[in-house]
Amino acid sequence: MNTSSALSAAPSSAVPHRVLSGIRATGRLHLGNYLGALKGMIELERRPEYQTFYMVADVHTVTTPYDVEELRHNRREIIIDYLAAGLDPEQSTLFIQSMVPEHLELAFYLASVSSVARMQHLPTFKDKVKQHPQHVTLALLNYPVLMAADILIYKATQVPVGIDQQPHLEVAREIARKMNQQYGTDFPEPQRFVTPGEYVPSLKGEGKMSKSVEGSYINLTDTLAEIEEKLKRVPSDSGRGERPPETGGAATLLKLVELFQGQEARQAYEAAYTGEGIRYAQLKSDLAEAVYQQVRPIQQRRAQLEAAPASVDQVIEAGAAKARQVASQTLEEVKYKLGLG
Repeated sequence: MNTSSALSAAPSSAVPHRVLSGIRATGRLHLGNYLGALKGMIELERRPEYQTFYMVADVHTVTTPYDVEELRHNRREIIIDYLAAGLDPEQSTLFIQSMVPEHLELAFYLASVSSVARMQHLPTFKDKVKQHPQHVTLALLNYPVLMAADILIYKATQVPVGIDQQPHLEVAREIARKMNQQYGTDFPEPQRFVTPGEYVPSLKGEGKMSKSVEGSYINLTDTLAEIEEKLKRVPSDSGRGERPPETGGAATLLKLVELFQGQEARQAYEAAYTGEGIRYAQLKSDLAEAVYQQVRPIQQRRAQLEAAPASVDQVIEAGAAKARQVASQTLEEVKYKLGLG
């Protein structure tokens, strides 16, 4: 959910286009969340052609096994992370999903035009079944429908999500079409933003950074020493070859260098790889410092927010009220179209 390529395609209409984005309440935010979501969310909220709604997707968290007390803690922590990263509650509606019950009611109505077979065939559902074979619930099956409700209840036209969420977004478009055709609603068909930082590789050398994969990520709250230690554990190769690595831990390091030190730094390392060789110890040390310089201001703002809990509470309450104003209006329209209003 980042920016530059997405923003170049921004609509020129004077009427604000709504954007909906959210992060599950499964733990502290990491570099993947920051580059793939938060940086883009911040830039989008500053553009007058967008009206931005950013939520903590705590209801989605209960679709897979979780710890109750951790969820209570994490949902507030993500709001603090949003604010610390630079999101402005005066410009964006920041809210916790469960505090806007209209999402859940709309999801039930949307489920009436969604088939079980369609949900079962989604690759994301199949992946979760493999991960949690003893927790294949109706809530998990219904995850894409709830996501569609999250988007459609604000009539969002743009959704900054990663490529892994593309199948869910296609479900949201299908549901919007069906509702419009069967009941005469006016849901837009949301589009995905494609952004440069949408894929941040895992420190393990395979896949992307994920809160569900221990050892794959760097938290926004990590100290310089913690960042250095995590980067030391990234697997590497000999540091020299005929062509720069495209997979594995060495490729992860080069991608992180590109993201945090720039394209020129990456090119210099690639030239070294095919020449005199890369000294990974120095690369990791320099990279750790570059990462820390980006997260340090966030950590400083976070400390200020943690010292002012009442102001955080106010943001949470005000955000829920603002979100419900829009969500309740959409829900009433839908209920009327379905013959329930």
